[in-house]
Amino acid sequence: MGCVSMYLHIGEDILVKTKDIVAILDKQLLNHSSMMEEFFKQAGNSEVMSKGSIKSIIVTKEQLFFSPLSSSTLMKRSTQHPFEESVTVNR
Repeated sequence: MGCVSMYLHIGEDILVKTKDIVAILDKQLLNHSSMMEEFFKQAGNSEVMSKGSIKSIIVTKEQLFFSPLSSSTLMKRSTQHPFEESVTVNR
């Protein structure tokens, strides 16, 4: 039996498994919510991959990614599923 893992390209040659994504947030949330700002300070494991401005934050089960792509672009990409990896599962 096989299953397919879907990946989302989030910028700067980084691919993240879509099943690991908890949320895709607009960076503007940081400017308007002290609760969100505190969450990101305590999150710890994060990766800033943008050489320019940060437009969105991808929250996964394990870490945060700061992306140069807008949250709307990432949401559109997440529904297109261009990157797939077939995995064979033996039971």
